Amino acid sequence: MMPGPFDLNDVASYRRWREAKLDSAPRRIEDIVVALDDPRALSVAERDSLLRYCASANMAIYTSNTVGDADKEIPRRLGAQLGLLHLDSHWLTDDDAISPISVRGAEERGERKEFIPYTDKPIKWHTDGYYNVPERTVRGMVLHCVQRAESGGENQLLDHEIAYILLRDANPEHVRALSLADTMTIPPRNDDNGVARDAQSGPVFSVDGEGFLHMRYTARSISIDWRADAATAAAVAALAGILAAPTPWTLHGRLEPGMGLVCNNVLHDRSGFTDGAERHRLLYRARYHERITSGP
Repeated sequence: MMPGPFDLNDVASYRRWREAKLDSAPRRIEDIVVALDDPRALSVAERDSLLRYCASANMAIYTSNTVGDADKEIPRRLGAQLGLLHLDSHWLTDDDAISPISVRGAEERGERKEFIPYTDKPIKWHTDGYYNVPERTVRGMVLHCVQRAESGGENQLLDHEIAYILLRDANPEHVRALSLADTMTIPPRNDDNGVARDAQSGPVFSVDGEGFLHMRYTARSISIDWRADAATAAAVAALAGILAAPTPWTLHGRLEPGMGLVCNNVLHDRSGFTDGAERHRLLYRARYHERITSGP
């Protein structure tokens, strides 16, 4: 761990960073909304606003004039303008590495329907790609709404840096326990041909080479193996307790057509939803190996 706010031994740096973080943290989703004309071609002011919110809150919500437009280039070209270039392709994405998240699409592509994101069921708190190997860490994400459900499908969002603060303030040893290399293990996934993905172990909290905090987490209670010691059990319970009760910084909302989320893989959940006869929920999800930056 390099010196700085995420070093448990550097209390002074942590206190300075914590104060600045909480002073600027949004408390309503409206505080991070940016109105875009066309996400595929941002103006300088639009791009600057998205970058500013992502730098301070690790996320931004946008509205746009793309209602009714199902172009999958919307998330791709938006991401590229925010420094997101390397998509995380896997066996459930389309050939272009962008995932259409919908119940109807999962039914048409039978291999998806057994996975919760492609159903109408609620999804617990998580960050994306928690089962990935380290070299494919998901650090950035674009989620674009083409169509909402008839009812439901709301999200809660929480900046993972705020979750870190709340946990460290409760007990720094919780952070220490969740920073070990074998804290959380995702068991292997098997298919008809045998092992399709090996078991993957890693920490919940880590710091990348540029000093940014990353969080790898899921609140699922199955297909997760936690390190078997008292310190880890206490830390996992404390984090679950923080997420179970809304904090002053927990943001609530639902993406409507033409809206989207750009973020540095913050904590999020999803309520269950119901599609209608004419309204079928469809979101495009693009996951990246970079954080959102002001680069080209």
